[in-house]
Amino acid sequence: MQKRASQWLMALGYCASRREAESWIAAGRLTLDDGAVLEDDPRIDPARLSADGEKLDPAPLTLILHKPEGFVCSTDDPGRLVYDLLPARFRRRDPVLSVAGRLDKDTSGLVLMTDDGQLLHKIISPKRKVTKLYHATLARPLRGDEVAAFASGTLMLQNEKTPCKPAGLRAVSDDGKQVEVRLTEGRYHQVRRMMAAVGNHVETLHRARIGGLGLGQMAPGDWRALTDADVTAIFNADAGEEE
Repeated sequence: MQKRASQWLMALGYCASRREAESWIAAGRLTLDDGAVLEDDPRIDPARLSADGEKLDPAPLTLILHKPEGFVCSTDDPGRLVYDLLPARFRRRDPVLSVAGRLDKDTSGLVLMTDDGQLLHKIISPKRKVTKLYHATLARPLRGDEVAAFASGTLMLQNEKTPCKPAGLRAVSDDGKQVEVRLTEGRYHQVRRMMAAVGNHVETLHRARIGGLGLGQMAPGDWRALTDADVTAIFNADAGEEE
């Protein structure tokens, strides 16, 4: 169902109240795609609207964010939130932007955020088997048996009753401390707990890719809206490797 322009301003987080949204319209801050100033409050496609000369954010919206260490993905945890890295209006959107696969405070890398419920479910659903690629620095070099343990589908994590699904592990440095891990699950602190289960410790952890979508040249703290091609790449594991 189409909403009125004032309702879109609130739903997209630009305005906190109907009165504020109506004041934007009265002040001539909204324009149509043909450049005409919006003078009333019609039911309208938000793609036709601009505020202060900038197109309104799309609805639904999906973002890619390069999360730095020190930020949390859950609003239930204390500290700096990933939402603090985004324009304030994104946190006020209704429906809210949700994180598709959280990273803990000490892990950096690729985070997806969306208010598209169907897309969120597709990304995190175990049935889709979307691969997540992590780069980790270990406290000790690999012994040599860990690769088989990760791939076996029998590795048990502490306090869990079912084994991890087969996962990929390979060393990417001569000293055996830099590794890549590929998972199709999203258990709590899974990479760190899997390494602990084989007698090692993760010192740094970075998620480089989800499916076929990588960070490219995005710096920590950078974000951008996904294109249709980006969304397709999430479900295409053969879209390329992180450079």
